[in-house]
Amino acid sequence: MSSTRRPIFHYTAGITAALALFALGVLGLSACTSSAAGNFSGSTVMTTQPPATGNFSGNAPSALQSLASAGQASAASASASMEARASAFASSVAAESARTQAAYQGALKNVTGRGNATADVFLTGLPKAQTGGLNAAIVNITNHTGPTASFAVQVDWTDTSGHVVDSVVVGTEHLAPGAKATPVAFSSKDANLTLIPMVAKAQRF
Repeated sequence: MSSTRRPIFHYTAGITAALALFALGVLGLSACTSSAAGNFSGSTVMTTQPPATGNFSGNAPSALQSLASAGQASAASASASMEARASAFASSVAAESARTQAAYQGALKNVTGRGNATADVFLTGLPKAQTGGLNAAIVNITNHTGPTASFAVQVDWTDTSGHVVDSVVVGTEHLAPGAKATPVAFSSKDANLTLIPMVAKAQRF
């Protein structure tokens, strides 16, 4: 009798042990899942299906159209801002009165050659960022003579081929010996042109 019951005991014990291990495994898996989930905040939604569009009405704007519209608006705003800066710069520079302009032009009218004061004048370019996009240059004038003198300077603007496309006259009055003046010459021609300034005439009077 004892020999026939011993296998049943071992079989039952084996089942019991297996069930115990299975229970521990389930509990362990639950604990691991709970512990892993504890490391995340919020909720996570995973899907492999695209959102349904049947409930939407109207047409979504094209991304390219939106970008194009934004680009056009930005370009228009930048253009208006550039024009405003150019106008403000031109107004600030063109402070010479009609009388002084007439005096400078009169001094240059009968000049033969390039005049008697080209050695007293040199040009310094101005960045377009400071001029609203206009081509402009500082006309540096120094009175190297003994007496006080006035100066008239004609600045020609040439294109990259050397052709004169614009010409302006600036100057200064009653400049003391050794003193310097810095009027600004600018071209009102198309700001997109690449223009090079040069002293065409300079007369001391």
